Amino acid sequence: MRLTRRDFAAGIAAGIAAPYLIKSAHAQGATIKIGMCAPVTGPAAESGGYAIKGAKLALEAVNKAGGILGKQGELIVEDDQTTNPGIVLAFSKLASQPDIVGFLGSIRSTQVHAMAPDVIKLGKPVMIGGTDPNLTHMGNQWLFRCRPNDSYSGRVIAEYGVTTLAKKKWAVLHSTDAFGTAGGKALTAALEKLGAPPVLDQGYANQSQDFTPVVLAIKQSGADILGSYFTFENDLGIFARQLRQLGVNIPWVGSPSIVNITALKLAGPALYNTYGVADYAEDSSEGSKAFGKIYRDAVKVAPDNQSSWTFDAINVMAQAINKAGTTEPAKIREAILAIKKFPGAEGEYNFDQNGDGLHGYNIVKNEKGNITFDKHIEFND
Repeated sequence: MRLTRRDFAAGIAAGIAAPYLIKSAHAQGATIKIGMCAPVTGPAAESGGYAIKGAKLALEAVNKAGGILGKQGELIVEDDQTTNPGIVLAFSKLASQPDIVGFLGSIRSTQVHAMAPDVIKLGKPVMIGGTDPNLTHMGNQWLFRCRPNDSYSGRVIAEYGVTTLAKKKWAVLHSTDAFGTAGGKALTAALEKLGAPPVLDQGYANQSQDFTPVVLAIKQSGADILGSYFTFENDLGIFARQLRQLGVNIPWVGSPSIVNITALKLAGPALYNTYGVADYAEDSSEGSKAFGKIYRDAVKVAPDNQSSWTFDAINVMAQAINKAGTTEPAKIREAILAIKKFPGAEGEYNFDQNGDGLHGYNIVKNEKGNITFDKHIEFND
């Protein structure tokens, strides 16, 4: 049965409102507070604005549908400054407020790793967008991922490049932080299984201003396809322009940052005809289309995963709290893990016991600046 946009909105509203549970609310105060760490300043400030808007749009819908445990939800944002020390400080400020019942962390794995020890100490649920597979496999029971992890993205990039594009001489490019290192390893492992080990494995430091040596290494390797894991969109934009300027025009399949709005603005035509794995693709499901309309109507730009994962994170947390009937952390945790077949903007959520809600990726292509959906690949193993 197809899920219509009306069904999507109604389904989320029904799950969020849960009026029969309101009487058992244990929260104090006039509102139910959710904390959010986001880059208000720093190199990712633009994408941080999209993330905050996605969360606010979700909370507006939650509040219109009856709120959380019969109260209005309130979002408390702290600036993570797009740095590891910044997010540790931001989370510390939020964690010191006992009436905040849950949190949204970062889309960047390196920042989630930085805040993870404090998350364990606090013992309250934190929704994250970081895709390093280790984040939900290191014994931290309070992290819940609202994007697919990179064990899936590496397999999808490799499968598409080898099977569909028929390329076997790979250059693998990745940042040297936690996200890039894990992504690069996942892609390399997937390529080796397909009989196409990389001819080049190249790391780079975040916030690089000159990628000329990297581009020359790719050019000299003889690679006929590029797979990449970029942490920051500004790095990706600089690299893409320098890649084309130095005459490298091989097919390129990148991690989700390659189709983020900020990257598209920075790189322009340098990213035309590239491919990406995208956890959010507007035409991939009725839920994705419905979120796309909500976001476009409100923000007047196309949505991307910066806003879609935070939109889903708020909705998942609100539903879990209402299902639990309490703001007791352990009960919220159990309710999140019990969520199945939840129609989110990023896809259908089926949480496993590790805290991963999504288990597949979309392949998309940059058609002269427009991101077009190709296909969705889901894994059940």
